[in-house]
Amino acid sequence: MGDDIRRNMALFPIGIVMKLTDLTARQIRYYEQHELIVPARTAGNQRLFSFNDVERLLEIKALIEKGVNIAGIKQVMNPVSKESDDATIVSEQSEVKRKELSDAQLHRLLKQQLLEKRPGQASLIQGQLSRFLNKR
Repeated sequence: MGDDIRRNMALFPIGIVMKLTDLTARQIRYYEQHELIVPARTAGNQRLFSFNDVERLLEIKALIEKGVNIAGIKQVMNPVSKESDDATIVSEQSEVKRKELSDAQLHRLLKQQLLEKRPGQASLIQGQLSRFLNKR
């Protein structure tokens, strides 16, 4: 499975994303409403977030903490549409893979993504996500 597919694969329910980002469900829904993230939806309409969604939320959180308002964040970060490459996907392949993943495997995937060196990745995001890894 390619890294792009893995990074956009819908894996995390909102409860885990709240723990990873220290954001409330209301804040996450607000950022979704403003098209800063586009989580995938299950057949039961549950939001599922990808690694990319979590990273974007942490970037948004960092900007908010620096005093940037939503209008400024929208200018800094391009809005995401459901058709864009950054949108979280739920395909047959990703849904089967998600259901096959145990918590331990999901934890391993998260750790792998953290340790991977990618150009342009903020160290703040690695620090925030590594906090989650250390809790387990």
